[in-house]
Formats: sequence, C-alpha cells, structure tokens
Amino acid sequence: MPANLLLLLAAAIWGFGFVAQTLGMEHLSPFAFNGIRFLIGTVSLLPLVWYLHWQKKIHIGTTQDFAIGSLVVGLLLFAGASFQQVGLLHTTAANAGFITGLYIVLVPILGLALKHATGANTWLGCAIAAIGLYFLSVKEGMTIGYGDALQLVGALFWAMHILAVDHFAKRISPVLLAMMQFFVCGVLSLMVSAVMEVTTLENVASAWGSLAYAGLISVGIAYTLQVLAQKHAHPAHAAIILSLETVFAAIGGIMFLGESLGLRALLGCGLMLLGMLISQVPLRYLIKSRHQKVA
Repeated sequence: MPANLLLLLAAAIWGFGFVAQTLGMEHLSPFAFNGIRFLIGTVSLLPLVWYLHWQKKIHIGTTQDFAIGSLVVGLLLFAGASFQQVGLLHTTAANAGFITGLYIVLVPILGLALKHATGANTWLGCAIAAIGLYFLSVKEGMTIGYGDALQLVGALFWAMHILAVDHFAKRISPVLLAMMQFFVCGVLSLMVSAVMEVTTLENVASAWGSLAYAGLISVGIAYTLQVLAQKHAHPAHAAIILSLETVFAAIGGIMFLGESLGLRALLGCGLMLLGMLISQVPLRYLIKSRHQKVA
C-alpha cells in the first residue's frame, strides 16, 4: 500500500506538471523552458546518483553503452518533450495530458517490432483509446487540432523513449541513465533555443516558479518516488497508477488554468483513460474477477 501511494503521488506531481509547463510559457519560449527545466532536473538527481554510487549501486557499463545509451535516450526525450511543449501553445493541459498518456498503449504496439508479446487486452485498450481520441480531438470536417496533433506525435516519441530506456537500463543504472538523458535533452533544447528564440534573464526570473516545479519537483522528486516505489510495487499496478497522471492534468487545468471540458471531450477523456487501464490488465484477470463476483 505505501508503494502504491508513492506512485499515486508521483502521478499527481507529473499531472500538475502540465500546468507548470503551460504557465511557464507565459514568460519563456518552449525550447528555453525545456532546456532550463531539464538541466535543473539533471542537477536535482546528482545527490541520488552520488548516494547510490557511495552505496556501490551504480553500474555504468561499457563506455560505448554509456555514450550511445545517453545519446539515444536523450534524443528521444528531446523529441517527445519538444512536441509536447510546443503543442501546449495550441491546446489545453487536459488534452495534452490525455493524449500524451497514449504512450501506455503505443509501447506494446511498437514492441511488436522488437518481437515483444502483445496480449488481446492491448488491442482492445488501443481501440477504446482511439475512439476516445476521436471524441476528444477530432473536429468537424474530420480534422484534428494542431496542438493535439503535436501531442499525438509526441506520444509516439514517448513510447519509443520508454522502449529505449528499457533496452539501455539493462546495461546502465536507471538513475544514471535518467540524469544523462536530462542533460542531453537540456543541452539540445538550449541549442535550438539559441538559434530560434530570444530569452532574457528577466524572462527566466519571471518563470522561476514554473521552472522550479517542472525541473525540481516533476523531475527530481517524482522520479525518485517512482524508483523507490517500483521496488515494492507490481509492474502492472505501477503502470495503471502512473497512467492517472492524465486525470491529474485535467484536474490541474480546470483548477488553475480555468480550462473546461464539454460533454464530448469528457466522453473522449473517459474512453482514453479506460483504454489505457484495460491495456495494462490481462483479460484473463478481468474475466477471473468477474467470475469470482458472480460466484
């Protein structure tokens, strides 16, 4: 139970992080905001990495694994975070949260290319989530909003990112890999920002609250909570609880940004959440649970 509560807290932190990302762009451009927040996240993980190194629990692997893993995972994180952050300029925090959450469904589908087993629950969950996405994002004339489209592309990169992390985390300590990916993403974001955006110290100072939350709390604290909790939580349960990040994103948008969801959007959000949850629970467990209730 304590592990599940820690995971729920992490999901809430990440969900409300969409609010911080939206508010931060009232003062900073997308790439500048991402660059600074991910470098803050890098620094925030240094104490944890140092502690694990002192405990002799840090594994670097070969130089090639460390370099390639940090670069590949960092590049995918940069792509996912960039589409998400730019997309937030054109859609709501609630929409961004739910569409980003589709990575939970996309991961096992992309895993087919890597010969990962995919159960019937994944296909059912994907179908339900796709219907939900239609109600949430597709407008009259069968067009999807620009911001929602960017979030959808970002969800694809988030799914690829998770598969890459799964691959390289077997060769490099996960916490060290996380810190390095944040560093790579932060540097790349600032490089793009230097070419495309204009940022002043005054802008940074004005966005300090959002940067502190998005960098220190969303990255440093929530990631640490996840690492600690997943040592004692069932992987399927962890995935389901963490998917509630999407719900907290919607709640945060309503509470702090004055966003609202119509009946069509609420139906879409509900179907997407249902699809995400079903994709994480094997059908045999659902059938078994139903038979037990009937008995």
